[in-house]
Amino acid sequence: MMDPAQAAGNLKIDYTLSFPQAQTHYVEVEMNISGITQPTIDLKLPVWTPGSYMVREYAKHLESFSAENAGKSLIFKKTDKSTWRVSLAGAKSLKVKYSLYCFEMSVRNNYVTSAQGFIVGASTFLYPAGAIANASTVHIKPYKGWDKVSTSLDKVGDDQFTVVAPNYDILYDSPIEVGNQDVFGFKSGNTEYEIAMCLGGNYDRERMKKDLKILVEKETAIFGENPNKRYVFLVHNYSKSGGGIEHLSSTVLQVVRNQYGSEGGYQRFLALAAHEHFHLWNVKRLRPIALGPFNYDVENYTTNLWIAEGFTAYYDNLVVHRMGLYSDDNYLKMITSDMNLIDNTPGSRVQPLAEASFDAWIKYYRPTENSVNAGISYYSKGSIVAMMFDLEIIKGSKGKYSLDDAMKHLYNEYYKVKKRGYTDAEFKAGVEKFAGTKVDDIYNKYITGLDAMDYNKYLAYAGLKAVDSLAETNVPTLGITMSPPGTKPMIATVLRGSAAWNDGLNVNDEITAVDGQPFTTLRAITTNRKVGDKVTLSVLRDGLPYSIPVTLLRNNQVRYDIVSVPNPTAEQVAVKTKWLKQ
Repeated sequence: MMDPAQAAGNLKIDYTLSFPQAQTHYVEVEMNISGITQPTIDLKLPVWTPGSYMVREYAKHLESFSAENAGKSLIFKKTDKSTWRVSLAGAKSLKVKYSLYCFEMSVRNNYVTSAQGFIVGASTFLYPAGAIANASTVHIKPYKGWDKVSTSLDKVGDDQFTVVAPNYDILYDSPIEVGNQDVFGFKSGNTEYEIAMCLGGNYDRERMKKDLKILVEKETAIFGENPNKRYVFLVHNYSKSGGGIEHLSSTVLQVVRNQYGSEGGYQRFLALAAHEHFHLWNVKRLRPIALGPFNYDVENYTTNLWIAEGFTAYYDNLVVHRMGLYSDDNYLKMITSDMNLIDNTPGSRVQPLAEASFDAWIKYYRPTENSVNAGISYYSKGSIVAMMFDLEIIKGSKGKYSLDDAMKHLYNEYYKVKKRGYTDAEFKAGVEKFAGTKVDDIYNKYITGLDAMDYNKYLAYAGLKAVDSLAETNVPTLGITMSPPGTKPMIATVLRGSAAWNDGLNVNDEITAVDGQPFTTLRAITTNRKVGDKVTLSVLRDGLPYSIPVTLLRNNQVRYDIVSVPNPTAEQVAVKTKWLKQ
């Protein structure tokens, strides 16, 4: 019997994508396979896409599966939620057809309308079991009026509507945009950059090219090289949108169509681009050892998303600062934004950072009304850990090194030399190599532990300190948030340890009265009241009336500002200068 991997290696695989009725949000897929030597073949669809750590069950969108050889139907059956087993009846080749419903406006799902066809590989292309290493060709038949294809996949000759992938990892990591996008670009070093702006927007082409080129060069300088020959920014401009996802040689960004017109909106776009572009090194190549080779059938667990995402979140604003677009003060305000989020999230005292990474599959992408009490963002807390490492390295090396040097070293050591991912211990050792000291304290307290973060220990290295402007206040609060204005006054969140938490107010309670007076606003409840005062809230809970007495507690939320210490030393000034260099 032939080894399954050897049999898979003999397969020739071609796809055709067509959009005969794009207005109905369907893409039609035809898959042709030849060189089959087995009596049956299993065709599988991934359940998740790299860069978005949640099982998304892409097979739920697949309809009208059929299989044939030479016009004769072949018998098939589903063996699990995303696997179709076809009996070949002696045939050596196979044609499979299926339809995919594509109408989720996100960077990680197919989205097809009469205006665009956005194709995510993992949610589109069935693959033969055992054939992840196989090459494939994709032919695209565009919807009427569509005249462009934007993707990082190589085209065949001059035919933009035929592209090839050397293996399925590349195919699944190379989204395809078909439509009438505005395409322009620039060159940085030996890398050609394409920018595909989809569905309009009030952007300035020339400014965008200039600034993205500077951004790319700032990030390339950190790692010492750009490993891509081509890179594509796919930008989806919608009326309400936000977010992005990284790929090996491209990224997909969702941006509010007219946000480019304000300086703040344009800078947010650049920060998003900086984040996703930084990933081409950090996570796509310099990666946790668990993230590749991928198993597309199940979750791929790692405790290191705080590095993959958190460090990238640290560098995105830092890179825009290095471009000269954020002042030092504005950049430090962005640091305090993460600090405020961490300390104002009760879940930061419940879920360690490493656990937040591991449980991303079941928690981060599936938030509930209690998420703020049970978890912490590995983006925000990971970003602050990156800042601590950066300052520790600058101080420990007396300004010779920074976190940039550790990232470059780790990239060379594990991606280029060892050609594998790093373990947690190896990443830690890479940081310590440049800090000249152990960083056990940070790991034990803030990564695997639940200690309150001592921001000032590390900010002091740069002659700075965080000051909580709310520290001396004694303001009462219920500890809840409410549903949006214009809707019924329902409780949306109850914070752990708050007055509402202790005395039994629930999410989805509709507040009707306070001490017998009709409810107006949340602020009105605490106005002219003190910590320790009692109020009685009348609520409707699942249609039943309740009267709940609550003792108001102090609002323990923080609001940090970063300020200079009096009379900083020369060493502190040197650390700050190295850290905030432009």
